[in-house]
Amino acid sequence: MGCLALNASFEPLTIIPVRRAIRLVIDGKAEPLEVDPLRPVRSESLIMDTPVVIRLVRFIHVPRRFRRQVTNTFLFARDGYRCQYCSRHRRELGYRESLTRDHIKPISRGGDNGWSNVVTACSKCNLKKADRMLGECGMTLKTQPREPNHVELIWAVRRVTPAQARYIGMFYGEDVLAALSQ
Repeated sequence: MGCLALNASFEPLTIIPVRRAIRLVIDGKAEPLEVDPLRPVRSESLIMDTPVVIRLVRFIHVPRRFRRQVTNTFLFARDGYRCQYCSRHRRELGYRESLTRDHIKPISRGGDNGWSNVVTACSKCNLKKADRMLGECGMTLKTQPREPNHVELIWAVRRVTPAQARYIGMFYGEDVLAALSQ
């Protein structure tokens, strides 16, 4: 389990290792906001609760890149690890089945790798669709693909505790938090 690091403005920055969080707190560069008293950290001269959420004392400017490349990690997270044709979750896939990237308009027909043209598909559905258009193979999408915002991309692939999720929701809003919990 990592520790959620917040900027001085309470903007969620990233999940950092607990050891790094402890170092920031000891050095006076961060203050703990949420701790886990059931997992104390001990040293020769110090006993402290494990930080779960910390806030940096000084604001740091973080440049943003709003357009992210489509990777399978982000694509599968955007689609909730579900096939967009049969709705099976990755846990429901059979032996030798896996999640794959499917192009709605196949590359062989002029499609691209953009967010609006790719969806998550199980290997069975991807094989069934092949290089055909949706109308030609009689398949339909469960949801329309869209480009996720940068917040969804950053947090969708990270595991956060309920306490950490509360801080993400406070800063970005409950709608982003709902999108992450799908």
